[in-house]
Amino acid sequence: MLNNMNHTIASLRRFLLLTILIFSAGSTFAQELEGNLSFFGFMDNREYMKSGRYSQTIFGTRISPEVGLRIDSVHRLRVGFNALYEFGSQRANFFDKIEPVIYYQYEKKNVDFFIGSFPRQNLVDDYPRALLSDTLNYYRPNVQGMLGRYETSTFREIIWLDWTSRQTNIDRETFIFGLSGKYQPNKFFISHHAYMFHNAGAAIEVPGDNLQDNGAATVKLGVDLSKSTFLDSLTIAAGGMMSFERTRSVSDFVTPKGFVADLYLGYKRFSITNTFYAGEGHHLILGDKFYDAKTYNRIDLGWTPILFKNISGRFVFTYHYADGIMDNQQAFFLRYNISGSKKLR
Repeated sequence: MLNNMNHTIASLRRFLLLTILIFSAGSTFAQELEGNLSFFGFMDNREYMKSGRYSQTIFGTRISPEVGLRIDSVHRLRVGFNALYEFGSQRANFFDKIEPVIYYQYEKKNVDFFIGSFPRQNLVDDYPRALLSDTLNYYRPNVQGMLGRYETSTFREIIWLDWTSRQTNIDRETFIFGLSGKYQPNKFFISHHAYMFHNAGAAIEVPGDNLQDNGAATVKLGVDLSKSTFLDSLTIAAGGMMSFERTRSVSDFVTPKGFVADLYLGYKRFSITNTFYAGEGHHLILGDKFYDAKTYNRIDLGWTPILFKNISGRFVFTYHYADGIMDNQQAFFLRYNISGSKKLR
């Protein structure tokens, strides 16, 4: 336990030293000192026994402080960390896992560019669960790579690369490449999400260990009726989903397809989300496992009793209907975020 604590303290010391060095180097040019603190508390109880999927309770917190320099109107540099603590953990650590946050951001008019290890929240967190499971929010909060975003009042396109494992003699090379976008000139819109997970072998080859490509895409047409009803929000969308999977030297591409439809309505602190799928079953390494079913419907009932300037707390009660079997899920999420800045000259 003492060794683990010393390792954690050493990591924090290195982070503080790096911060001081960056500030020292940039103080001559920097015009604004920025800071941000994010807290994410979560309890996600998944009762999936009836369908034979993996039941578990994910319960813990994440905290992520950031400090940085806004050098001028377009350049930003930030450093920090994102630390996970899972309740009931048997690891003798102050935190179960600490991940660095260090990135550069270019921001000008309609263009954003990130490189480094930066939070996925508000950037790559709108993907359908069919493609990227929401479990990533708990265990992989950062993108480690690059992201570019172009956005106007009616159009948005994002392209990103997340390098999830660097190849060594024993470690595999894996990365995720994705793109998403939306065009909404009026109440009607078209949106798309797509990604590919590339899973290559280690530098020292292992017999029978073959390279894999696994990914999926959705395209939807929808309508936003939020301004046409008494509801705060009402959107309806439907379209198609296709996944692809190949194990090189073993199989050709397999490309199951299906129909997807979404409904979301929100009124004050309450919401209802319904997601429907019908088609062929999919095998997605990073996607929600319920989409291996031929018919699947998910209903989320949300209530946000805590809603203030910098903090929100939300309950979600979920019912999964997959091939005639119902599972359920209960979750609570609390997010707190505070930020500030100070001009240096």
